[in-house]
Amino acid sequence: MAEFDVDLFVIGGGSGGVRAARIAANYGAKVMVAEEYRMGGTCVIRGCVPKKLFVIGSHVHQEIEDAAGFGWSIGQVSFDWATLVANKDKEIARLEAAYTTNVEKSGAKIVKTRAVLEDAHTLRLATGEKVTAKYILIATGGAPNHGPIVPGIEHVMSSNEAFHLNELPKRIVIQGGGYIALEFAGIFAGYGSDVTVVYRGDNILRGFDEDVRKHVRAEMEKRGITIITGCTVAKVDRHGKDYTTHLSSGSSIASDQVMFAIGRHPNVANLGLETAGVAINPANGGIQVDGWSKTSVDNIYAVGDVTHRTNLTPVAIREGHAFADTVFGKRPVQVDHATIPTAVFSQPEVGTVGLTEEEARAQYSHVDIYKTDFRPIKATMSGRDTRVLMKLVVDGASDRVLGCHIVGDCAAEITQAVAIAVKMKATKADFDATVALHPTASEELVTMRTPSARHVRQAAE
Repeated sequence: MAEFDVDLFVIGGGSGGVRAARIAANYGAKVMVAEEYRMGGTCVIRGCVPKKLFVIGSHVHQEIEDAAGFGWSIGQVSFDWATLVANKDKEIARLEAAYTTNVEKSGAKIVKTRAVLEDAHTLRLATGEKVTAKYILIATGGAPNHGPIVPGIEHVMSSNEAFHLNELPKRIVIQGGGYIALEFAGIFAGYGSDVTVVYRGDNILRGFDEDVRKHVRAEMEKRGITIITGCTVAKVDRHGKDYTTHLSSGSSIASDQVMFAIGRHPNVANLGLETAGVAINPANGGIQVDGWSKTSVDNIYAVGDVTHRTNLTPVAIREGHAFADTVFGKRPVQVDHATIPTAVFSQPEVGTVGLTEEEARAQYSHVDIYKTDFRPIKATMSGRDTRVLMKLVVDGASDRVLGCHIVGDCAAEITQAVAIAVKMKATKADFDATVALHPTASEELVTMRTPSARHVRQAAE
C-alpha cells in the first residue's frame, strides 16, 4: 500500500501550479490539483489576458482618428461595452477549458474545491475528504489590496470587478500609480471615459527609470488623463449611482466609479500554513522560500505571487517548471530572478529590462547613458502629438548593456527580443555592430553612438 495518496498535491490552478503539475505528471508522478475558483488563475481569468484584450480594443478609437491622416474617411462609429465584455468572457472560458484539458491530459487530477493544510503531508478538502501527499506545492497567487481602510471603502472596486462592469463609466477615479492603475486608466480613457488617476508618490511608476516615469506621465496627460500625485483618497461618498471621492488635499472628484489599484497581497490566509509549520517572510508577507522554492518545511514548496518575489506570470511558470524538474525530474534547476523583462500595457506602452539609470549609478562607478526621444513615423502623417523614448544604460568600464527602457508602440514586443541580448551580457559594441532594420522605431537602439550623459563616480580618497 502506498505511503501517500499522491506524490504531489498542488494548491492553486493558476499558471505556476498548472505548469508544475503537468511537468511533474510527465515525469510519472501521481498529481492532484485543487482549485476552488476557475482554472487559469489570476493571469487568465482576471489579469494579464483579459486586460490585454481590453487594451487592444481601447486602441481602436485612436486608430480611427489617426486614419484620416492616411486618407481614410470613416463615418460614424459606435462602441458597445456589453459586447466587449461578452466576447472577452467567451475567450476566457475557452482558455480555462484549455488549461483544464492540458492538466488532465498530463495525467494529473483536478478537484474543484478548497484545500487546507492539516500537517506537512495532509490536506483537508472543503468536501470533507482528506488527501495525503509526499510533496505539496502552494501556488495560490495574490489578490488586490485596498490598503488602509477609508470611509466608503465598500463603494470601491478592484481590477477584478472592472472586468465585469455592466456599463462603461463616463467618469472614473483610479487610485494607484503602478501597472494595474495605469493600464486601466488607458483602457477606460480609450473607450471614452473621463479618467483621473490619484497617486500618493511624487510620480507614477515607482521603481521604474526616472525618464520612463516622466515620459509616460506626459504622454498620458496629452491623452486627456488627469494625474494627481502627492495625494491619496481619504473618503468615498455615494449619492445614488454617483460617487464623490474626497482627497487628502481637501479637494473632491465626482465620478460614476472608483477603483483602487494600489498593490496586491499574497493569498496566504486560511491555508493552514501555521498548522503545517510553513513560515511567512516578514519582509513581504509572502511564503518564505529559498532559491529552490522550498519553504521552511522540507516537503512543502511555493511558487508564484504567493511568495511575493517577482510577481509576473512567466516567473511563476518558470518557478513551477523548475520545481518539477528539481523534485521529480532529478534535474536541479534554480530560477535566475535577475534581468527579467517586464511591460506595462499603459498607453503609451512601456517595455523594460535590466537596471534603471539610478540603479546602475548606485552599483557601477562609470555609467554611460544613450537616450533618444523622437516622433514616430506614424505620427508624422496622423498629426498626433506623441513621442517615443528609447534608452540604454551601459557600464562604461566593460561596455556591457545593463538596461534597456522603451516607451511607445510595441515597446513590449521590442523589449522581449532585446532582453535576450541583455541576458547574454551583450556590449554596446555588439549593439553598434548590428545593422539597423529600417524604417522601424527599434533601429534607434543600434544607431545611438554618442552618450547623452556620462556618470563617473570619483574614488574616495
